[in-house]
Amino acid sequence: MGDVDESAKLWKVNRTIHELVKDRGFLVSDDEIHLDLPTFKSTYASESGVVDRNKLNFYTSHKNNPADQIFIFFSEEKSVGVKTMRKLLGILEEKSIQRGIIVFPGNMTPSARKVIVAMAAQYRLEEFSESDLLVNITHHTLVPRHEVLTPEEKKILLENRLKETQLPRIQLADPVARYFGLRRGQVVKITRPSETSGRYASYRICF
Repeated sequence: MGDVDESAKLWKVNRTIHELVKDRGFLVSDDEIHLDLPTFKSTYASESGVVDRNKLNFYTSHKNNPADQIFIFFSEEKSVGVKTMRKLLGILEEKSIQRGIIVFPGNMTPSARKVIVAMAAQYRLEEFSESDLLVNITHHTLVPRHEVLTPEEKKILLENRLKETQLPRIQLADPVARYFGLRRGQVVKITRPSETSGRYASYRICF
């Protein structure tokens, strides 16, 4: 039973991470997102039903800038340590990719998290546990539509309206901010349905 649960869980995680990457503007095929469970199992699981996480690793380019690539790394190690982080950094170096997301089954050791901070000047590393990705939070009915503004759009917004300090804030650790990979100073447009005017937009700055 465990393998059945595990493969169904990883099928959901795989779908959410592909949606996340696509929502950030990277090229992802819809086939990957709409993969059904039997196809997922036949593609990624062994005959005994165990999913090979190494097969789930993938990388892709940004649709507006092919040189901007991201690598998604599924860790087999339940509690990610420095060794796994070294492995990921080795792959990024070999492929000349500056962005990486590590997805892991359990948790991450404090020393592994320090690697993310230590390498921040050279590599943009993010981490998600598999449980973070079981459900795509942006699809939740209570989560309004979020769009990350480009630097140009942010500039126009601030020219027309208000100062950066007047914008409401969204924390870096907010689940939606993490989903979109927001960085400090980036602005997100939030569109909510409104009973009177159909919909209205508000803006938040990441801090």
